[in-house]
Amino acid sequence: MDLRAELLKSIWYAFTALDVEKSGKVSKSQLKVLSHNLYTVLCIPHDPVALEEHFRDDDDGPVSSQGYMPYLNKYILDKVEEGAFVKENFDELCWTLTAKKNYKPDRNGNSVVSHRDAFKLWCLFNFLSEDKYPLVMVPDEVEYLLKKICTAMNVELNSCELDDYLSQEPQGQGGLTVWQFLDMVNSGRFLRGIEQEAVSMAVEEVYQEVIEDVLKQARSSHGYLWKKGQLRRNWSERWFMLKPSVLSYYMSEERKEKKGSIPLDKHCCVEVLPDRDGKRCMFCVKTSSRTYEMSASDTRQRQEWTLAIQTAIRLQAEGKKSLHKDLKQKRREQREQREQRKAAKEEETQRLKQLQEEKERKLQELELLKEDPRQAEILLQEEKERKLQELELLKEAQRQAEILLQEEEQRRRQQHEEMQRTLEIQLREAEQARASMQAEMVLKEAEAERQRKRIVELEAMQERLQEALQQEVKARQDEEAVRYAQARLLAEEEEKLKQLMKLKEEQEEYIIKTQREKQVLKQEMENKNKCLEEAQKQLEEVRVNRQRVDQDVMAAQRKLRQASTNVKHWNVQMNRLMHPIGPGDKRTNVSGGVFAAYQPLLSRRDSSLK
Repeated sequence: MDLRAELLKSIWYAFTALDVEKSGKVSKSQLKVLSHNLYTVLCIPHDPVALEEHFRDDDDGPVSSQGYMPYLNKYILDKVEEGAFVKENFDELCWTLTAKKNYKPDRNGNSVVSHRDAFKLWCLFNFLSEDKYPLVMVPDEVEYLLKKICTAMNVELNSCELDDYLSQEPQGQGGLTVWQFLDMVNSGRFLRGIEQEAVSMAVEEVYQEVIEDVLKQARSSHGYLWKKGQLRRNWSERWFMLKPSVLSYYMSEERKEKKGSIPLDKHCCVEVLPDRDGKRCMFCVKTSSRTYEMSASDTRQRQEWTLAIQTAIRLQAEGKKSLHKDLKQKRREQREQREQRKAAKEEETQRLKQLQEEKERKLQELELLKEDPRQAEILLQEEKERKLQELELLKEAQRQAEILLQEEEQRRRQQHEEMQRTLEIQLREAEQARASMQAEMVLKEAEAERQRKRIVELEAMQERLQEALQQEVKARQDEEAVRYAQARLLAEEEEKLKQLMKLKEEQEEYIIKTQREKQVLKQEMENKNKCLEEAQKQLEEVRVNRQRVDQDVMAAQRKLRQASTNVKHWNVQMNRLMHPIGPGDKRTNVSGGVFAAYQPLLSRRDSSLK
């Protein structure tokens, strides 16, 4: 089934959903909106001129599917490029249009599948449905899909109950419509006692396998492998997902951060490697440009991955893009062959029935011949002519049968050759698997020998560990005592630390106080220095004044001494002169007057000396 046929199936649902009156026609305004949305989701450049020209308003009225197909083929489907758009977004657009009208889940919320799971089942139905409109899925494909979903949940499908349901359900065109299929799933007859979350996980797994062509993606932790880097050569755990043309790996199973991919083609191969670098169950994928080394968690997982990768390489060698498309085609061919065999068997039964009737008619004619010979000759002549005609018809039928036999033989020969090639490929894969298993057995034996030696070493080590354990117990007891002492010391240290913090706070307060006092003392010292400088200036002035006064005193002393000398001299002279006179009062007054004259000088000298 090519891309155009896949897209047409989804567009058919969108078109029929817009046909509200079920007349087979849709209004031009709705088709314009649908075409615009198809341009967007298919990542095609918009052509508004062609859109308006094709759907211009006129008196033609609504457009049928046959009237819409020329525009759809020319301006949309012919421009679609595979890989240029996201197929899931396209399917969601068509599902949104058709589900709003046709999908009717349980209003009480008791549906087995969610709305998102219903969309995925709708996509699976489109993939497995017949290439005839209206789209239906034959009972064989219904059973195949339900078995896939049940297998994903580790549940066995009740085929008898399914046959009873299909026999009771009215089937148009030899199969179920998608809405009948969704109603059957939501009825819960085949998924009793299973939680909605488990059904959702199973539908997601089948959707990825069938629609997204995921060949290998184990559930839970089985999808993780260890991969060796190319530059740093270190081992990293990655979540791997295998498709027919590529092996991608991500940081985790959410697949949000893609770390890289390994392109696969017919020249690639996968090989089993011996254990090394502390890794076991190793294998590698060799491409034309690089070898990728990986390690699985166990032998079974490695075998599953190697076989899956070999299947992808085989598909590339055969030029097939999808495994399930090929399987679907083979199932369809098998159904056609069964129908042909059934038709041939019915034809053979009809032919035997005709021969039986012919035999009975001939017996009746023989009875008549016995009674009338002339009539018998006529009948014999007619019988002879009829036999000749039948002989000619039998020869023609024989020629056609020989042609059909040759075609059937050629087709069988081709199928046989293809089957033989497939068996040869599977045989080579089995030989490789057997060789890998033999190599693995040798490695396992060597590993077992190493394990035995290791056991002996471990027993000796266990004895040493017992001794070490006793020493450790003693050491732990000592450690407990040390810890107790350490706890006590820590308590004391904490108390001292508190005291130290208190002292530190007091010291800080004292330092602040000292700084304040220091500032006050500094201010006082500055004031005292100023006063001292002023006192020194005054002292210097006093010294200068003292020197000047000393000079004056010395001058006064000299004058006093001179005056004393003069007084003595004049006293002597006066005594000489006044002695004869007599009265002493006058002499005394004279000396007193001289003394009174020098009294200020003597007072000034005394003050200077002080």
